[in-house]
Amino acid sequence: MPFSASPADAHAGDVLLAEVTRGGRVESRHCGAAAVVDAMGRTVFAAGDVATAIFPRSTVKALQALPLLTEGAAERFALPDTALALACASHQGEPEHVAVATDMLARAGYDDGALECGVHWPLDSVAARALAAGGLPARALHNCCSGKHAGFVCLSCAGGHDPAGYVGAEHPVMQSVSRVLAAVTGIAHTRENQGTDGCAIPTWAVPLDSLALAFARFATGQRLGEARAAAAARLRAAIAANPFMIAGTGQFDTRVMEALAPRVLTKMGAEGVMVVALPAQGLGIAIKCRDGGVRAAEAAAAALIARFGKEDSPVLRHYMRRTLFNWNGQPVGELRASSDLAGVCLPESSS
Repeated sequence: MPFSASPADAHAGDVLLAEVTRGGRVESRHCGAAAVVDAMGRTVFAAGDVATAIFPRSTVKALQALPLLTEGAAERFALPDTALALACASHQGEPEHVAVATDMLARAGYDDGALECGVHWPLDSVAARALAAGGLPARALHNCCSGKHAGFVCLSCAGGHDPAGYVGAEHPVMQSVSRVLAAVTGIAHTRENQGTDGCAIPTWAVPLDSLALAFARFATGQRLGEARAAAAARLRAAIAANPFMIAGTGQFDTRVMEALAPRVLTKMGAEGVMVVALPAQGLGIAIKCRDGGVRAAEAAAAALIARFGKEDSPVLRHYMRRTLFNWNGQPVGELRASSDLAGVCLPESSS
């Protein structure tokens, strides 16, 4: 029988995040929701359904990395800032990423056999082709989450726990992570809102405005307590100094933070989720593109960064409105953020 969306599936009130044109006509539209919240929980801006719980996926990696510092693992294993940034990353599996993840594990006395994130080929096409050309297999180190998982191994060892099974919800590592996430978002993390992420660890659904609140707190340290606030400051500095580690060549997070960090910190997650921390403004931004479209989340994030971060940058203008080309190099249309999100007329289209 045909599928029929229920009212709960419809997300009534969602707004346009971005659209794609071709030949002067709108060809595709991406709808969803966005929230901008300060560290006290005040909503500065909301569009669409920000109350329905969504899985934040990889956007919360920086929050998941807080125990590395508060529980002493970073100090015990003398983790450099590159490692702390990689623990917050969804990287492309480039050689630099693999080298840092390898070093993190070695400091704890392990190799990539300890990783429980699964194996996939590098997401960076150059790195993947180089690996294949050398007749080498993909390894867990190439997984985009290997830095986070190497951090979990370090955290487990620092706490005196066997890292085996660290991806399980009952393992001490995941218990630490869930406590931090619950505290920072203000939402209980229980079996009722638990799912399984692509890298095998639990992921907990939270409302979009609660996710934005968490990143306002991460941006400022407010309402985190002294130890977590200090840990957040250290992670912000590590990310700002090493934006390549967070994503990689040509990726939104890396490109934006190369231009704008430490004023702007961003993190993309799977299924069209995006978060932004604006430390100077004391704001957190969370976006969910309902159809999972990453391109729309990027466009929406650029528009909201420009608006609420008061930033004017070529990289933001590029993602807010850019020309699309066919395989012959001919311009055929554009991808543009909703002008309602930007709050102003969009810039001229960029290539």
